[in-house]
Amino acid sequence: MNVDAVVLDVDGVLVDVADSYRRAIVESVDRVYGATIAKDDVQSFKNAGGFNNDWELTYAAALFVLARREGMDRSLSGFTAAVEGMGGGLDAALSVVAEELPPAANEQVLGEWDRDRLRETFQALYLGADLYRDLEGGEPPLSAPGYIHDEPVLVTADTVAALTDRWPVGVLTGRPAAEAEIALERAGLDVPPDHRFTMDDWPAAKPDPGALVSLAEAFEADRVAFAGDTLDDVQTAVNATEADDRTYLGVGVLTGGLTGAEGRERFERAGAEAVVETVNDLPGLLS
Repeated sequence: MNVDAVVLDVDGVLVDVADSYRRAIVESVDRVYGATIAKDDVQSFKNAGGFNNDWELTYAAALFVLARREGMDRSLSGFTAAVEGMGGGLDAALSVVAEELPPAANEQVLGEWDRDRLRETFQALYLGADLYRDLEGGEPPLSAPGYIHDEPVLVTADTVAALTDRWPVGVLTGRPAAEAEIALERAGLDVPPDHRFTMDDWPAAKPDPGALVSLAEAFEADRVAFAGDTLDDVQTAVNATEADDRTYLGVGVLTGGLTGAEGRERFERAGAEAVVETVNDLPGLLS
């Protein structure tokens, strides 16, 4: 695969977030509402699209729990399938709940749905008390050691060297900037601020192609590989190719929620140019 530049996602590509972000999603909903989804069910929301932001995925999971409490019959797989059918994301989740419940029950759900409390709980669990004070600027609502410290690095030093020695490398992530910096330092990947886009830099989020196109322009690259672990990552590359006259090649990485033969098939159906077992296979794929 001939390319002029490489762009990497962070979560599920450079670091494993199964016991950090995904654990925080599940436990935040449980702490706030006394019921939650299974950790494996997080992937169903990811596959529905539009949930690159894990805070919004947490809000959607809470909506599902509250709607079930008010009498919604849909299973989680049925719920996320309906969300996908409406275009994915939090707005679609709200629409599904509104369609499934009578108006009074829907109002009850929305009245109990507290996004601020969910976000504060999520950040306290994920960051831990000390980082919460540093990054959020206040006292955490609960005491936790911080799941951010439970993120094994997936990329090797040899892979980082092989990529950065041969191509300009950028980063495109749904993390807030400060949390992205922590992950990149842990992974040993030095990417200047003008070669990365985070949640703080790019409100539209994946699969909007704007940030990927901006990185291609910064690199003056005609062919860009973008490696990510979700269908939204691949769709970002597909959308960029449609929006721009450059070529963007989506590479699915099987170290996030999509794994094995089923994950490979989903990536290919979404338009991935290639699928690799880990990011460490990427240098051998590219030329």
